[in-house]
Amino acid sequence: MRTRLRSVFDRLFTGCTYLVVAMMVAVLLVILIPIFRRGASAIVFRETIEFRRLQFDMNDRGDIEVLKAEEKQVNQFRSKVYKQIEDFKQAVDTAALFDRADEIYRDFNDELRQADIPRTQYLTTRIVNQQIRDHLRAAFEAGDPNQAKESLDSVMEFSEDQRFVGTVAEEFFELAQQFRGTLEQIDLASQRKYLAEVEQVEEIVRRMFGPKPGEPVPSMMRFRYGATRWDMAQRQLRAFLYTEQWVETEPGQPLEKTVALRADLFEGTQLYELFDYVEQNYERFFNPKLTFYWQYFIDDSTSGRYFGGVGPEIIGTLLLTLMSMIVVVPLGVISAAYLVECAGDNMIVRIIRMGINTLAGVPSIVFGLFGMAFFMLFLFPALGMSSRPSILAGSLTLSILTLPVMIRSSEEAIKSVPMGYKEASLALGASEFRTFITVTLPAALPGILTGAILSLSRVAGETAPILFTAAVALGPVPKSIMEPTRALSYGTYDMAVGDRIAMLVPHQQFGMVLTLITLVLLLNALSIILRAHIFKKLQGR
Repeated sequence: MRTRLRSVFDRLFTGCTYLVVAMMVAVLLVILIPIFRRGASAIVFRETIEFRRLQFDMNDRGDIEVLKAEEKQVNQFRSKVYKQIEDFKQAVDTAALFDRADEIYRDFNDELRQADIPRTQYLTTRIVNQQIRDHLRAAFEAGDPNQAKESLDSVMEFSEDQRFVGTVAEEFFELAQQFRGTLEQIDLASQRKYLAEVEQVEEIVRRMFGPKPGEPVPSMMRFRYGATRWDMAQRQLRAFLYTEQWVETEPGQPLEKTVALRADLFEGTQLYELFDYVEQNYERFFNPKLTFYWQYFIDDSTSGRYFGGVGPEIIGTLLLTLMSMIVVVPLGVISAAYLVECAGDNMIVRIIRMGINTLAGVPSIVFGLFGMAFFMLFLFPALGMSSRPSILAGSLTLSILTLPVMIRSSEEAIKSVPMGYKEASLALGASEFRTFITVTLPAALPGILTGAILSLSRVAGETAPILFTAAVALGPVPKSIMEPTRALSYGTYDMAVGDRIAMLVPHQQFGMVLTLITLVLLLNALSIILRAHIFKKLQGR
């Protein structure tokens, strides 16, 4: 009966173990699959011509002749968008029309001064020039369409006047004709509303295509190019075609988001057809192509990480991780060897072990604050070194963070070596130190490497300890261990909580997370392979 009951319990516990493992795998898959899927979009995506221009300008990649041919083809479609927006904006922007009328007035006066005409004719022509300008300004200021048309008629009376034919003053009449067409389509009372709406459209187009030809190059990198990826371009297309507003549907109730066609705002105007044109020819504006952007892992990023890759972050993470392991592994093994082989079991040793176990559960932010206070503000200045954040300060802080784990795992690995190994070595005349170095340590090495793997994973993914001691959001690749560095973990944190630009490029944030996870997995895999190789050698295989 007891045997049968024990068998049932064995099967029950075995089943529970498999169930827990399956649940852990399922949770990992639920978390990792979306990260890998969205993170992969930073590497595999449909690039646009804006991305190819960016790569050529930043990294000299691509064929300039092919790029110029593509740009020429694309600009044929974009130019129509620019022209329609500019024409409509000029028609509704009375302030700009005012300025243009004054500019024509001054240019014509300059032209008159250089002309060889009698003084009387010069004076009368200047008077008429001023009258035409004043009539135009009156038309632009008029709130009543009939008054505006009367002023425009007064301007057009001089359109056949020979004194203005072939001169810069002919633009007066072009402005008058253009504004007359505007009056037929647009209510003067709605001009300001149209101007605000068309400026929004212009801003969206700028985010699509970058600065239009002839505009000065923006100082900030992210404004120099349009949508570099097809998914970004599609988001801008939606913003171009639709408007979103939060409106109160019922008194006292939360606001609800409504979506409406932006084209309806311009119904009956010359800009109305532009929205269909953009939607129908959108791929021709960008010429998207599928790409594998493997340079993401070596490229530097621009300010705000809007463009570029994570090369410096990978270098910084590797430097911090490897330097920490160089410090923590020897210290951990030596400390464990002392506790097992030399210290015995007394009150002091038990207090030390309790302290080690306590430190293993201390929050990592506490270690970060300790590292800043001890290394940066006390030890480094006392040694005549710089007190600013550095790779050395960060790696030492991370070493202290993982030292309890390394000590405990090494201690257990050393304890697990059979006593027969030590007794045989001592019986052959070897000293205790030689026995430890040649017999105990090699036999415990697989277990010690297990602790190193656990420490490695924690070091590579920690953010809090390097927050104050080593990491910076942006900066060059460090040239020495006394300089701060970028890191994948800190970069992910910075993009998540402190960088509003990151919300515009979520693929960059997920790409950085994917890179960090992949890097940790690769480092763990290398450590596991090394451990397996050492274990085989110990077994004589």
